[in-house]
Amino acid sequence: MREVAFIKQNKQKWLEFETAIFGKTLKNPDELATLYVHLVNDLSYAQTYYPKSKVILYLNNLAAKAFQKIYKTKRQDTNRFVQFWKTEVPLIVYNYRRYVLYAFLVFGVFVAIGALSAAFDDSFVRLILGDHYVNMSLENIEAGDPVAVYKSGSNWGSFIGITLNNLYVGILCFIFGALLGLGTGYLLLNNGIMLGAFQYFFYKHGVIWESMRGIWIHGAMEIFAIVIEGAAGFMLGASILFPRTFSRMASFKIGVKDGVKILISTFPFTIAAGFLEGYVTRYSNIMPNWLSVGIILITLSIISYYYLIYPHIVNKKLNQHYAITSN
Repeated sequence: MREVAFIKQNKQKWLEFETAIFGKTLKNPDELATLYVHLVNDLSYAQTYYPKSKVILYLNNLAAKAFQKIYKTKRQDTNRFVQFWKTEVPLIVYNYRRYVLYAFLVFGVFVAIGALSAAFDDSFVRLILGDHYVNMSLENIEAGDPVAVYKSGSNWGSFIGITLNNLYVGILCFIFGALLGLGTGYLLLNNGIMLGAFQYFFYKHGVIWESMRGIWIHGAMEIFAIVIEGAAGFMLGASILFPRTFSRMASFKIGVKDGVKILISTFPFTIAAGFLEGYVTRYSNIMPNWLSVGIILITLSIISYYYLIYPHIVNKKLNQHYAITSN
């Protein structure tokens, strides 16, 4: 069967399924489960005969939503919070995983541009970071403590101020995605170029190791979270540009709903990064290397696992459930 004929034949059924999932009137769980079986069969058929079709993403998204709706009714009140972090967010990240890749690629390019610009233009770092910050950092380097800036202010004051600022940047990264993704790209450009120039500055003055073992104690989660928030912004922009089988407004609403969930999922990591910057980074110069490196590796591993590995594990379990249900 040609793909167009397949879509035409099943379109009405899928629209009814959308209504059952997203509508305010709840269907009987058994009825919803029956519809779910039909949807899984259609998904399996599409994966077999139209492996590169966008209809697979559409059906997979519907099936994931249905799976959540069917099983959350068992213990909804007690499990809703756990379900959100354990299943819902990972499935959304998996379904939009290409936007996570795009965000990392875009951010990586901008970091490289920042570093190369600083390498070929001595005035670039001052242009990006400002004379005051550069002069202060030079004084700190001469004093033997390149990251002394993180010791200024009180622990709790730094924690609160830094966390609020990073949450604000993350929210903007997502909201600016409504500008067809260009606003998100601009924020990633600003942060990427700044990071690249910042790290090259320390490399040029021979203290790259001292800076990295301090800065990345909090930076591993902080920067990673910004990139994920950028991915959410790109998702929002794509929901406007590429509505697929939805109307543009319906696609935008789904983009907002899914993007907000990913944005919210980054908040604990952003808060943890703020805590580390306010309470731990300031002591990096007196820490043994194994401790600072250990903290960096642990924080990076946790956030990497949640956004890069765990979504594939959850999706695999869901596919196994599909196979059992359809047999």
